[in-house]
Amino acid sequence: MIHKIRKYTDNTNVANALKATIACVLPVIILSQFGHFQQGFAIAIGALLTFPSDVPGSFSHKVKGILIAVFLITTTTLLLGFIQQNPIIVYPVLLVLAFFFSMISVYGHRANMISFVCLITVTLAFSHSYKGWELVEHSVYILTGGLFYLCISLLFYFLRPHRYMELQIADCLRLTSKYLKLRGDLWNIDANRSEITEKQLEIQVEINTIHENIREFLIRNTINSSNSDENRKMLIVFTNLVEILEIALSFAFNHNELHQKFDNHPKTLKTYQNLAYTIAETLKKLSQSLETNTKYISDHSLFDDLEKLERIIERYQTEVGTTGSAEGLLMLKNMQHYAEKQIEKIKIIEKALTGSMNMEELKRKHKEIEKFLTPQNYRLGTLLENLSFSSTTFRHSLRLSLTILVGFIIGKLLPFQNGYWILLTIVVIMRPGYGLTKQRSFERIFGTIIGGIIAFGVLYFVHNNYILGTLSVIAMILGFTYSQINYKIGATFVTIYVIFIYGMLTPNVTEVVQYRILDTVFGAVLAFLANYFLWPSWEFLNLNKYLEKSIAANRNYLKEITLFYNQKGEVTVAYKLSRKQAFIEIGNLMASFQRMKQEPKSKQKNKAKVYKAVVLNHTVLSSAASLGTYVQSHKTTKASKAFNIVAETVIRNLDLAIEILNGKQNAVALTNDEKERLDLSFSELKNIRAQELRSDTIDDEDFQLKMEEAQLVIDQLIWLINLSENLLKVTKNLNMEE
Repeated sequence: MIHKIRKYTDNTNVANALKATIACVLPVIILSQFGHFQQGFAIAIGALLTFPSDVPGSFSHKVKGILIAVFLITTTTLLLGFIQQNPIIVYPVLLVLAFFFSMISVYGHRANMISFVCLITVTLAFSHSYKGWELVEHSVYILTGGLFYLCISLLFYFLRPHRYMELQIADCLRLTSKYLKLRGDLWNIDANRSEITEKQLEIQVEINTIHENIREFLIRNTINSSNSDENRKMLIVFTNLVEILEIALSFAFNHNELHQKFDNHPKTLKTYQNLAYTIAETLKKLSQSLETNTKYISDHSLFDDLEKLERIIERYQTEVGTTGSAEGLLMLKNMQHYAEKQIEKIKIIEKALTGSMNMEELKRKHKEIEKFLTPQNYRLGTLLENLSFSSTTFRHSLRLSLTILVGFIIGKLLPFQNGYWILLTIVVIMRPGYGLTKQRSFERIFGTIIGGIIAFGVLYFVHNNYILGTLSVIAMILGFTYSQINYKIGATFVTIYVIFIYGMLTPNVTEVVQYRILDTVFGAVLAFLANYFLWPSWEFLNLNKYLEKSIAANRNYLKEITLFYNQKGEVTVAYKLSRKQAFIEIGNLMASFQRMKQEPKSKQKNKAKVYKAVVLNHTVLSSAASLGTYVQSHKTTKASKAFNIVAETVIRNLDLAIEILNGKQNAVALTNDEKERLDLSFSELKNIRAQELRSDTIDDEDFQLKMEEAQLVIDQLIWLINLSENLLKVTKNLNMEE
């Protein structure tokens, strides 16, 4: 019970909600005591507008981002306040500002949130009609509110400077645990493997996002803060989590074939599955310990389950004999090796988090660490390059600015009480994709109606302003908390605290809220129609781009693995970067597919074939990772000529798929000589495998290791050839039907 309470109260969303609520409520309470409610309210608006721009990241980026947002919010309020009574100027300026603020989102997540607060500022500028010195004073209060929020945010930061990263790492541990649990579920004989694979891909999207957050915050802070012990500790945890994910992804077997092979030994696979579940559960416990800030106590269940697996393998070997099922025994040995590697990584994480790692281990240098940050280019050229209809951001910016202009004109022409609420609704719910806009439209309308019913129910019985004030603060905290994790619930609480505030300030609250609901519905309809008819960004138009990037990332990763297998030595930065990019791109591809599933059925073109391409690409990554993990963690023999020929063919197939996706219908396939050379290499690899499996010298340890290598490497090459050929066929079919 205590853990659940801490989980829901001690997290990033609640901390952010508290920052925003304190920054908004304190000025109103304090200045109201001196009869300056309006000034306090204006300062609260400034703080509220600044709050979304407080994006996690390095300390320097955090402060700069908030200051830029405060400057733009203040100047926009001042500019629109001066010109809003002049229709000849206000319409074109409104259009240009809305377009420009929307376009700056091309610079990444932080810029996207600054873009959002600036657009909100544009809409709220029409909620009042200050003139002259009164407008200047109002703008100064807005500026004060923004700076006050910055102070509150910095106070939270310095009170618990490492808490954000601890919670991010806890989330990363939890998601990785969830991913491993799903991989354990694959071992059930009646498992729905297609459904489990889709869930894994969805979790991969979440993991990619949190990995980027951690890299931005942790690595940049490590570079800029003399590499503090806390940062080193978290960096060690993070890098080992990435490696655990790679090991998990690399462990790819044909489960149906395995179940058939071990039909007479069902306990063998069950023992491994139990170990897989224990590994996932250990990561979950580490996550809970970090999340609740409680001491983690390591148990020995990992080693106990590993010993059980070793005993079951020995029993299997005794029962079938050394020559009875050499291939099955090698599979089990590989499973054991992968489990050992995962446990080794988990033990490093445990040592880092429990403080049992010595200082020399913590002070390992992370060479060229800055290269692992996703570069963010703020040059003007980035903006100019996106000024075309081929850019999703450009189309969205044009669509959004025109919809805001139409909403503004309609608000002026028709008898809406406060037309700015229409604009506010458009900005809040309108997104580049149709599916997300439709979803947010529904959630906002639902939240507004449900929140209205609850709030009016309370107002019917409660008339004490102190009670309403307390309830509005609670609703505000909950609204800010849930807006990022469940927009429907967030919108409900936001509506509740807005109505409570109106209930304290105005006698005709029912009439005011009726107009708000009408404005919300009208704004949502405008946003929905605009996304459907004005240069819609249907996801099927972008999927080829994401598919191409993912195939290219897998190709580059496979190139680095092949290079490493040939040259041996230390794992290079280029290898790790290619691995990181492959993980990111498969997540981006799946996210694009998920967005397509939210769109109208008529726009879900080639849905089944696209999903097949997504799964094939994920399996290519899994197989490549299996090969890469093995050659990293074992002393391998010299790469044969046959290995290189087959690996080059896989890379060639992936190159052909990329060319086809780029519209090159005449992409040059393998020549007859190349096909003959591949067939000979294939035959050679299969003969090596067959010869070694027939050998009677399985007890020789050195030979056993070579046999393991031959089996895994050759199996993965055969698998990669088949996968790359299937992927090539799917891309051809996709391209033909466009």
